[in-house]
Amino acid sequence: MLSKLGWQLLRLSRKLWVRTTLFTLLAFFTPALGFLLSDLIPDSLGVAIGSEAVEKILTILATSMLTVTTFSLSVMVAAFNAASTGVSPRATRLLMADSTTQNALATFIGSFLYSIVSIVLLSADVYGESGRVVLYIITIGIILLIVVTILIWIEHLSSLGRVGETADRVEDEAFKAVRRCEQHPWMDANQLADFSDIPADAKAICTGQIGYVQHIDVKALNNWANEHNARVYISSLPGAFVHKNRPLMWLSGGDAPQDDTLLAAFYLSDNRNFDQDPRFGLMVLAEIASKALSPAVNDPGTAIEIIGRGLRVLSNWPPENCQTEIKYTRVWAPEVKLHEVFDDFFTPIARDGAANIEINIRLQKAFLALADYGPEFKRCAREHSAAALARAELAITYTPDIALLKKLNKQFDE
Repeated sequence: MLSKLGWQLLRLSRKLWVRTTLFTLLAFFTPALGFLLSDLIPDSLGVAIGSEAVEKILTILATSMLTVTTFSLSVMVAAFNAASTGVSPRATRLLMADSTTQNALATFIGSFLYSIVSIVLLSADVYGESGRVVLYIITIGIILLIVVTILIWIEHLSSLGRVGETADRVEDEAFKAVRRCEQHPWMDANQLADFSDIPADAKAICTGQIGYVQHIDVKALNNWANEHNARVYISSLPGAFVHKNRPLMWLSGGDAPQDDTLLAAFYLSDNRNFDQDPRFGLMVLAEIASKALSPAVNDPGTAIEIIGRGLRVLSNWPPENCQTEIKYTRVWAPEVKLHEVFDDFFTPIARDGAANIEINIRLQKAFLALADYGPEFKRCAREHSAAALARAELAITYTPDIALLKKLNKQFDE
């Protein structure tokens, strides 16, 4: 599991300004590189490449990149608005963090800033003859990078913001979160099977903030517990909405008072995050299906596709009683309950698609498929199959359709 520092570096790497800043730093680094390589660059080459030639290229580059950046931003904003309206506002965050989009915008904006800074330094006569050669070579390399980026960007724009492409990204994030749960069940800590297992003398640790838990630094909690001879019982997993009356964790043993290290191990935000929260990805998939089933959209085909995506994600859910190495021996963490995941994904779709026979058939078949993955799967699938059938009976008036759904539901008893 990532530490808090690793988590913050990961979040930082997704920021557009970080990649853009690298281009600006490259412009400042070029004169120093020219000085270091001055002995290797022939004087005749420096004379042949005059400052006017380099300045013209940089001027063209700065002008064109400003235009391309403005166009790209307008297209990107239009795609985000389309995704927010037609798919889900929560899915838009994935598009904003998309690596291809980030690389394209960073290249365009960074090239513009590189050109402006280089022109200013060139006008100040910072570059010597060897520096102009290095500047020329780096500028040619940036032009080649821009050409490749534009080709990739044009191809990427053909699918940016579309329902299918956005659903693919949400499914991928949900699948990654489920796989992390499989590889690091209970976040590499001891299993807290039930909250009743928390010792009676344990002290609740709450926060004054209100928001969602995005990340927990279990290593920091374990180090603190080792130092103070205490035990930590996590009660709010990533995705939990916490406030002053909902404990983040419980402390047992030891005699050290609470300090800021404990609260600092929990990163809270106004929004949920896909990384450590497998439920959130499935909830966003359910939102896409619900919007497709709304009267304004009326696209049951997309909802059926989403049910298949959810089935693929859930089929990779960690098996019951999975074994793993316990790295943090003084920390206990609960697991994400399978029935909660079923509620997050299937309940909204069954509710909004209750009057649609195609949706109900697909749901019943999905429940039958998931029932074969284990006893807990079968129990959850049976419950949701009965609930979906009950909703359908209230919404569908055509008797043969209800008879078909009952026939599918009865297969759980065979």
